[in-house]
Amino acid sequence: MFVSDCLNVNELGHLTIGGLDTVALAERYGTPLYVMDEDQIRRNCRKYKSSIDRFYGGKGIAAYASKAMCCKAMCKIAMEEGMGLDVVSGGELYTAMSVNFPAERIYFHGNNKTVEEIAQALQYGVGRIVVDNLTELELLNSLAASRGKNADIMFRIKPGIDAHTHQFIRTGQIDSKFGLALETGEAMDAVKKALALPHINLKGLHCHIGSQIFDISPFELAAQVMLRFIADIKRETGVELHELNLGGGFGIKYVPDHQPVEYDRYMESVSKVVHAACAELGLEIPYIIIEPGRSVVGDAGVTLYTIGAVKEIPNVRTYVSVDGGMADNPRYILYQSEYHAMVANKAGLQRDMKVTLAGKCCESGDLIGEGMLIQQAKPGDILAVLATGAYNYSMASNYNRLPKPAVVMVKDGDSRVVIRRESCDELLQNDLL
Repeated sequence: MFVSDCLNVNELGHLTIGGLDTVALAERYGTPLYVMDEDQIRRNCRKYKSSIDRFYGGKGIAAYASKAMCCKAMCKIAMEEGMGLDVVSGGELYTAMSVNFPAERIYFHGNNKTVEEIAQALQYGVGRIVVDNLTELELLNSLAASRGKNADIMFRIKPGIDAHTHQFIRTGQIDSKFGLALETGEAMDAVKKALALPHINLKGLHCHIGSQIFDISPFELAAQVMLRFIADIKRETGVELHELNLGGGFGIKYVPDHQPVEYDRYMESVSKVVHAACAELGLEIPYIIIEPGRSVVGDAGVTLYTIGAVKEIPNVRTYVSVDGGMADNPRYILYQSEYHAMVANKAGLQRDMKVTLAGKCCESGDLIGEGMLIQQAKPGDILAVLATGAYNYSMASNYNRLPKPAVVMVKDGDSRVVIRRESCDELLQNDLL
């Protein structure tokens, strides 16, 4: 029934998260409401950290991909759990620094960093700037020179691997807006140029092949391709790079029939490839970085809604409408993402009502899912959509002038607000007449 270990049903037949009654949480904080289980997040962090220790002898780091869910509380949790941090904008970097996240453990990504963002990264002294293209490389060298600094960088490489996932979340193939291509010689040219620039320290390489991937083989292949490129660089330039960032993209269970690879199994399989390839190619085992995001927070979150209209269209479908939708979860309209949902106040009952879950936005495509089985629903019931900890709050908008929901963190039998619900006044605060 459940897609996460932090969910259960209590004696009232209500869905619980982290032991707390979701119906009571909805009554206390209102809906729509994002609820996150802090203990589940920390357990997920520790699985990755222990895997680095076990399979790479501690020579590496798991850097939380903050785009999955970025706020002060999440940055603080990642910091306390010894994680690194992957940021992709000045805003994410500013959020990290607001909680004094160690700058040396930050990896700054992005395919089109602005002058202001690069300057911000240099000012804070981030650990690695992941350079996407030659334009950025030249700009970074210039900005570093003007500030009397040297920038430690990694190059983002397209390893030419087409992960089996939605086209909008594939990133490792040659036709991608991200990174430098191996096939054309672009990546090698960039490496040689970086080695010649006076204010650039090339430390390693990065790749990312996509998101929500259930197979191990694309990750194994990516590791092989990247290590061969490191060997090619050593042969052509005499320089051996000692850092390899293999990115993230590990799938999670959104619906019960999803079967994601266990983190330890993935880490063990890829580590075997890394060790074998390095032995074959005469390379030292590099410092390994991975960047889990969805798999850290996805299964730790649920979104709670209040059901409004229930509209049956005979011989067509039944629409069950909620007080949120694409403004707080645009993933269905973007990717046709699958979800598992239930009526939280009837969680112990059979799911025997086939429905289309509809949002309240003025768009026909504003749906959370179609052909979904939930318990018999009526207006006023609380609906829970599971595994919404990743890319839901992060991608939320004010479409139709809807305020963004609150985010509540639960831990040790208690709950606290980590992001306030937006007010209508806050919607207007930047408006001018």
